[in-house]
Amino acid sequence: MQKAYLILENGTVFEGKSFGAVGEAVGEIVFTTAMTGYLETLTDPSYYGQIVVQTFPLIGNYGVIPQDFESSRPHVKAYIVRQWCQEPSNFRCEGDLDIFLRNNGIVGMYGIDTRRLTRIVREHGVMNGKIVTSTDGTVPEEVKNYKIVEAVKNTTCDKEETFSPDGEAKRRVVLYDFGAKANIGRCLVNRGCEVTVVPAYTKIDRIKELAPDGIMLSNGPGDPAENVEIIEELKKIGELKIPTFGICLGHQLLALAHGAKTEKLKYGHRGANQPCKEVATGRVYITSQNHGYAVVSDTLPAGAEESFVNANDNTCEGVRYTDEPAFSVQFHPEACGGPLDTGFLFDRFCELIDEYKNSPESENV
Repeated sequence: MQKAYLILENGTVFEGKSFGAVGEAVGEIVFTTAMTGYLETLTDPSYYGQIVVQTFPLIGNYGVIPQDFESSRPHVKAYIVRQWCQEPSNFRCEGDLDIFLRNNGIVGMYGIDTRRLTRIVREHGVMNGKIVTSTDGTVPEEVKNYKIVEAVKNTTCDKEETFSPDGEAKRRVVLYDFGAKANIGRCLVNRGCEVTVVPAYTKIDRIKELAPDGIMLSNGPGDPAENVEIIEELKKIGELKIPTFGICLGHQLLALAHGAKTEKLKYGHRGANQPCKEVATGRVYITSQNHGYAVVSDTLPAGAEESFVNANDNTCEGVRYTDEPAFSVQFHPEACGGPLDTGFLFDRFCELIDEYKNSPESENV
């Protein structure tokens, strides 16, 4: 295998080997602690613009399974593992990781000390990096200047698409695609919802035409505050008093539309083992997460209250809006792959829709 080098923004250089597509890639270095679900990670649009490091040492052992994809293709800039399995074994396997990355033009790197790399990111915070095939030890200027921009624009769908459940639909839900994971739609369809996925920049007039019973705001990549046009539109949608549920980026955008602020975390939360406490009950749930920004709790306006907090660092993980039928969470209740502890939130959303279908002015949030 050909040698490859990772050059970090702080000047640290790692030597490893290349797999997948051979070449160069620059991006924001992030790590995920999940022990499984690497296919969901690779195809999750929320990783747009990032070089993903897997902390679990062996990746690829169950091969490539298209049914587990969260979108039609990978969105990572590059992929770094300690060791990749060259002989996967699974009855659903349809290929191996090396060929999958190669076919999709994703640069891969293996054979480096991913534990050391992760500790550097944890200590210094998220930083940029570049994978190259040769180096003189200097940090390329593009690494210092790299920034993820227009992430939602580059991951949202370009047209509407409707998915229907088996049998009669009990509810109609509009799903805003800010870089949505496919399992969000599946979770709604499995609960009897007809789901119409719409592009991120869909205007309020079109939402009125669709006449949904509920609105779902999806996950997605990038800096939430960058999406000024979307935030302005969400302010108008909030006036419709339609039951709304936001996940991850959708959670952040909904908070920004209500006047709250967001901040970039030191190294984010990425993995399938993040503990979150529900404020109302004190119960702790293990959640799947992938985000680098968080809503600043102290900036929540009147009519909004914190509903979940991260048990590790006490950052905001959920918001409940008391003056309208809306709530949101920072983590992933659809959790493919990851724990399904908080899947009940989709049931809660459906119950909220049912409450409001015949009484849109209800104050029962």
